[in-house]
Amino acid sequence: MSDPDPSLKPPLASIAVSLRAERRRAGLSLTEVARRAGIAKSTLSQLESGAGNPSLETLWALCVVLEMPFSRLLAAPRPQVQVIRAGEGPAVSAAETDYRATLLAASPPGARRDVYGIAAEPGARRSSAPHLPGVVEHVVISAGRALVGTADEPVELHPGDYIAYPADVPHVFQALEPGTRAVLVSEHH
Repeated sequence: MSDPDPSLKPPLASIAVSLRAERRRAGLSLTEVARRAGIAKSTLSQLESGAGNPSLETLWALCVVLEMPFSRLLAAPRPQVQVIRAGEGPAVSAAETDYRATLLAASPPGARRDVYGIAAEPGARRSSAPHLPGVVEHVVISAGRALVGTADEPVELHPGDYIAYPADVPHVFQALEPGTRAVLVSEHH
């Protein structure tokens, strides 16, 4: 994957504020959160300082440890009417695959869903560790083809196809054609 436009990089300031607040809310030290997430303490320290270049995997691991929805890391207050043009919005890329998730809508208080735009290219399978208990992901393919679902039973999807699967078990997304695009809704409790 080519180096993304700087405007597509993760919003480090928002991530830093959210991580610090959630870690303090949980009453955990930097060392303990890093240990539980399987990352270096220095990496977490950098992220809480607004530095670094976190992968999607690192951020998800931290969210699981802190029992927080992923969108809380990226969400900023939004106006009543919201338009996010293609290629814009806070995006995070996977470390090992050509896969980028862009937050389109975070759950307002009382709601339990976040909406992401997915852009993926053929290559290695994007394997996700289990999210928080009860999380369900809904995916609709808008362009290309992809193998999507639980790690043990992924399904090949084409444009317009929809799948829902438990995301509290290992799950995958693998683009099978260039320019694969999808909308992913993460439903959490």
